[in-house]
Amino acid sequence: MVPSESSSGASRVQGSITKTGNTHVRRLLIEAAWHHRARYVTGKTIRDRWELASPAAPARGDAGNRRLHDRWDAFRARRKRHVVANVAIARELAGWCWSLAVLED
Repeated sequence: MVPSESSSGASRVQGSITKTGNTHVRRLLIEAAWHHRARYVTGKTIRDRWELASPAAPARGDAGNRRLHDRWDAFRARRKRHVVANVAIARELAGWCWSLAVLED
């Protein structure tokens, strides 16, 4: 989920997202990003799972979900194409998942 780049000397031009890396993971991130488009509401199942987790994980998870939905709203307000916005959300989701994986308890 990184942009292509063409650089020479002081000039640097970034292009579209490359298709390198794990295809399955990239597809899962893209599909998961679409779920952040709808209004974010915490359901009973999620709240029950949060009771079993450490206190830092639910707070971080909730903040991340709200942030990704707010990014979708910002892209909508700017009239970005949905597929372009979704890839941007997926890229941010990848970083957020990594930050959750290395979260200290």
